[in-house]
Amino acid sequence: MSSHDATLEFDYETSSRAELVAASVTREIGEIDDERSQTTLERDGSRVCIDIAAEDVIALRAALNTWFSLVDVAERTADAGEAILASQ
Repeated sequence: MSSHDATLEFDYETSSRAELVAASVTREIGEIDDERSQTTLERDGSRVCIDIAAEDVIALRAALNTWFSLVDVAERTADAGEAILASQ
């Protein structure tokens, strides 16, 4: 299928943060994949790896933008949650 691919690697300070981010975004796998791009996600300790395979460069760019955005939202949400817990 794919003629274009990319791997996104995100390293976190703790494995629990990596687990939280991975759990937050993994539910999107299969939901946003289509006939032009497929995504897999793996977590190894404090590292989250997202592999994207796409049929064409436009589909790859769209998938990259989507996954960067999803991870960004998960990270910001985790930061907000930590800030709330720290203030209590």
